[in-house]
Amino acid sequence: MLAGQDDFLSSPPKKTVRFGGKLSDVLFKYSKGDTGDFELLTHQLSDPEIKDVQIVSWLHEFRTSVNYLTKDHEQLVNCVLKLPWINRSKEVVEEYLAFLANLVSAQTVYLRSCLNMIVSHFVPARIIIREGDVAISDSEDEDDDVIVSFHTCHRALQIIAKYVPSAPRFLVPILMEKFPYSNKSARTLECYVHNLLRITVYFSTIRLEILELVIEKLLKMDASASRNDIEDAEETASHANMINQSKEEGLFNMDEDLQEGNISGFDSETMAHPVAERLDILMFVLCAYIKDICFTNGELDFNKTKDLYRDLLAGFDKLILPTHASCHVQYIMFYLCSLKLGIAEAFLEHLWKKLQNPNNPPVIRQTAANYIGSFLARAKFIPLPTVKACLDLLVNWLHCYIDNQDAGSRAYCDVTFHGPFYAASQAVFYSIIFRHKQLLEGDLRKGLAYLQNLNLERIVMSQLNPLKICIPSVVQLFAAITRKYQLVFCYTIIERNNRQMIPMVRSSMGGDSVHISFNPLDSFFPFDPCLLRRCKKLIDPLYQAWEELHSEDLKGDSKLVKSSALEDDDDFLKGETPQNDGLIEMIPGSFDSHLRSPASSVGSPPIAFLRRPL
Repeated sequence: MLAGQDDFLSSPPKKTVRFGGKLSDVLFKYSKGDTGDFELLTHQLSDPEIKDVQIVSWLHEFRTSVNYLTKDHEQLVNCVLKLPWINRSKEVVEEYLAFLANLVSAQTVYLRSCLNMIVSHFVPARIIIREGDVAISDSEDEDDDVIVSFHTCHRALQIIAKYVPSAPRFLVPILMEKFPYSNKSARTLECYVHNLLRITVYFSTIRLEILELVIEKLLKMDASASRNDIEDAEETASHANMINQSKEEGLFNMDEDLQEGNISGFDSETMAHPVAERLDILMFVLCAYIKDICFTNGELDFNKTKDLYRDLLAGFDKLILPTHASCHVQYIMFYLCSLKLGIAEAFLEHLWKKLQNPNNPPVIRQTAANYIGSFLARAKFIPLPTVKACLDLLVNWLHCYIDNQDAGSRAYCDVTFHGPFYAASQAVFYSIIFRHKQLLEGDLRKGLAYLQNLNLERIVMSQLNPLKICIPSVVQLFAAITRKYQLVFCYTIIERNNRQMIPMVRSSMGGDSVHISFNPLDSFFPFDPCLLRRCKKLIDPLYQAWEELHSEDLKGDSKLVKSSALEDDDDFLKGETPQNDGLIEMIPGSFDSHLRSPASSVGSPPIAFLRRPL
């Protein structure tokens, strides 16, 4: 990598005309109080019209005088670091890289300044275009120039690290500080994230910190682009596109290509919601990075995949799992798990340990259960034996939990004390709704025997009454499916729960108002359908979409099927999860001690399902 630089060092710089004398003389006069030549030199270096030969000449002298460039000459060094070198001739670039190497090795006090300068080039340069009295900022973003510039920046970082091995540790806080604001252009964010991920290829020691930084920024965007906002923006844009198309068709005789929906210039990959558009681009960049790291010459490298999984899992535990109702960032793990079954099983086992560990806060345990249920339901790449193994774990844990509670004083329906139990129950119900056809196809008798052995009736009939707490849409479909196959008869309990439904007086808007909460767990399905257009192309082949059941599957007592349950809250069929908007119910978002699970809800049966442990 540095061979070209070594060759360049042996060649003398070209002669050029300049003012102010040699650098050593300028620095000597400056130390004696004569600042005339020093100011002339800084003026020459700050000249926007400075020529390549002048830069090379000065840099050669700076390179041979780095021992004298102490902290007292910081102003002069800053002028050199501000030189427009990145897109100059090869001679300028090579001389500048040699100067950086000499400077950081002789004067480590300038290490941060050098790193700051390099990172500032991680986004396309901005140019100002004046139209009349108006200054318009635009991006100087020619693909070829940008690629060369970024490559030069990464060369510079590697050269600095060669002479200062601790440079990566100093780089991390600079990368955090320089991260563009989320309202910057999608191109700016894309380039910066691309360069951050590229750093991890040669500075593997800081990969975890960089991945956590990227995930944190993506989560902030995700929180600013709710599922409802994205769908509303897409619907509005689609409506406007249709209106424009109708107007154009009325005025002109468009050709066939334009008449098929491209009249208004509407890009099929562009998101109407601006934050969702940026999030989509960055998620796509991260997925491409995952693929590049995990595959070598078209073959999956399992060791590299495992290492990346561990780093992303650490970011998942630290950032994604505690974030309530994030919409899309968790699909990073979904995509990674699709590459190898062993990775998917390790992820499920990790979530299982989170759920069954009573030392974890209830909110984390409940969220882990949500992830298990949604992952089992939606991931096409999870085979049936793994689904059965997970169901066995969950159901056995639920039976043990019921056994422990039957002897206690809290054996009644209360989401405050039994939140993880209800979340795990819902995960089982949700998985069975999506997977029951696979469980029963082929050998129906064998499939029914398996489901009967789960003893779901005991869970449903327990005093903890999970059907009262779970989302009504899940309850209704689970009841219809289990009734069809005569596994569990839920409708009597549903009817009793409906009669006992007590309105909750809670409001976040001030004052008291009466509401009935249909989601007291405030649960969500993390892998609801992806709305980001670019990422959706990657996810859809791996994704189990909802298949409408036939009318006989949903046939039940019409008196028991409340309109609020089937019409308003059956939103997961459309890729939505009901939320408690405007309510402060028993939201599992607090780590207060009164939300902790009872001490008796300890452990699970020692059943292992991971066939290929990492």
